[in-house]
Amino acid sequence: MTSVETTHRTRLLRLSIAARLFAFALLHLASRLPLFDASPLLVPGISALELPLLRWDAFHFFHTASYGYVHEHEWAFFPGVAYLMRTWGLLQRLAGHAPAHLLLMGMTGALACDTSQLLYALSLHHLRSPELAFLASALSLIPTSPVTAYFAPYNEPFFANFSYRGMLCCARREWARAALCFATAGLFRSNGILLSGFIVWGLLVGPAKARTMPSLKTTIKAAALTTVVLAPFVGYQAYAYFVFCVQPGSPQAKWCSAFPPSIYSYAQSKYWDVGFLRYWTLNQLPNFLIATPSITLIFAFSFDHLKHVLSPSSSSAEKSRPLESAFYNASITPHAIHAAIFASILLLASHTQIVLRLAHSMPLIYWAAAWLLVRHPKAARLWIIWSVLWGTISIILWATFLPPA
Repeated sequence: MTSVETTHRTRLLRLSIAARLFAFALLHLASRLPLFDASPLLVPGISALELPLLRWDAFHFFHTASYGYVHEHEWAFFPGVAYLMRTWGLLQRLAGHAPAHLLLMGMTGALACDTSQLLYALSLHHLRSPELAFLASALSLIPTSPVTAYFAPYNEPFFANFSYRGMLCCARREWARAALCFATAGLFRSNGILLSGFIVWGLLVGPAKARTMPSLKTTIKAAALTTVVLAPFVGYQAYAYFVFCVQPGSPQAKWCSAFPPSIYSYAQSKYWDVGFLRYWTLNQLPNFLIATPSITLIFAFSFDHLKHVLSPSSSSAEKSRPLESAFYNASITPHAIHAAIFASILLLASHTQIVLRLAHSMPLIYWAAAWLLVRHPKAARLWIIWSVLWGTISIILWATFLPPA
């Protein structure tokens, strides 16, 4: 590690601590405002430190951590963070204490999932510039959903952390470790299945593009590692199928006869109205508007990168501008494809505004923000101003239990 990289990492650590302290102070200050929904005040045994965390999906994670999967709609949430909190409760019981402060445990885990150092290492590999790596990593400290990125007992901080670790392992060609990291990410969000694409790209597609056909051994290895990444998603569905469809006395839910039988898809559709273009209504226009900056930036950079990579004439035209050409390194291509697919799903078949908290799991959005600063400084300044303003507003909305979340 060079002295420049050491300096950058130290600065990032300080900036990361400062960003979290600011967000934490604002969250607790805003939590003194009147609540739109007073239900957090009705939950017994919640400390003053935990109370601002109990909003939106945190209720579901807290209930699952306390009692397991009781209600059908809870199966729309993958078990990662709830089981971490549940494990904490079991350890307290074993120690002879009444389980308490489960939300605090979730917050502690989220705080430990700082991705800025991982992003710096990943950016060094792909952008090949310490200055651009530092810029992208510093931009990641102004996420559009600071509470869910930093503190909330949500799946997102853990998902982002293990996604970055797996991507870094892929960059270093540590494929088995990458699969384990991606599989762990898959315990927290269903989107983890998309991460298998990085292994497929690295072992099969990349060599094929270089006109080196993968051997049978490599193909089998890719298939085996992809299976590892998909295992949490498949196992989660299989367990639910056993509970609801096979176990004697089980209620035989409607989705048991569907193909494939997926309680996750069923719960998302029934309780959250998730489906292709089902969110495209006039009532949801405000949510599309606040998601537009993130969605637009992801698509703009992804398509610009793919255009330059696929067009040799465009690539050669960038050689006179080395700072810009860093964003057209071929190693970024799987990230561009992954981000474009992920953003398309969020735009067409999901609650689109959740990109505000899920974009943090895609390093590409911060490379895109750095690219914008290099190529379109005026637009980049607008992006940064919007990110700071919306991030601040979102903390206040979260604290007062107001949408969106």
